[in-house]
Amino acid sequence: MPAAAQDMELRIGPDGVRPVIRDRDRYGDRERGCSPGEARAAARDEGLRRPEVVRVTSRSVTVEGMTRSGPDRITFANRRGCPII
Repeated sequence: MPAAAQDMELRIGPDGVRPVIRDRDRYGDRERGCSPGEARAAARDEGLRRPEVVRVTSRSVTVEGMTRSGPDRITFANRRGCPII
């Protein structure tokens, strides 16, 4: 039987050390999107100063900030890598 891809982590708490096994397929949808932190970093790379996430939907992440010419807005796809829409 083929092995399934799993992620294991050890948690230390009041009940001691215990392994936590997470199935990557189960949590894959959350890991594939564009997080607000990634969107802010991508906006900084595009030249936006003081970027702030103003809207997050299932399809996009909108970031506002300042450029040399004034306020600006960038919209990223809510996919891995945060591509600009």
